[in-house]
Amino acid sequence: MENNNENQVNIELTEDIALGVYSNLAIITHSPTEIVSDFIQMMPGMPKGKVRSRVIMTPQNAKRFMRALIENVQKYEQSFGVIEEHDTQGMPPMNFGTPTTQA
Repeated sequence: MENNNENQVNIELTEDIALGVYSNLAIITHSPTEIVSDFIQMMPGMPKGKVRSRVIMTPQNAKRFMRALIENVQKYEQSFGVIEEHDTQGMPPMNFGTPTTQA
């Protein structure tokens, strides 16, 4: 067998990033050249949330990410059952739909 290293990517994951962050709200905005996802932690009874992480992508990479996320949620549901969507009344929408950020 031939060892093909052309398609291998070396990715570094530092310890602080490996711990991750908790988010229970995402706000997605866009400009003509970027899609910005702010991942927020809202605490019950608190009127203010805190952005824990911001991810900025090109529209093309965001679309690839969306497809990968859909595929992985489908695989999750095949393994563990359908994810129930609870009533989110009172919570802001995941996508406000207006481009509030500009590049």
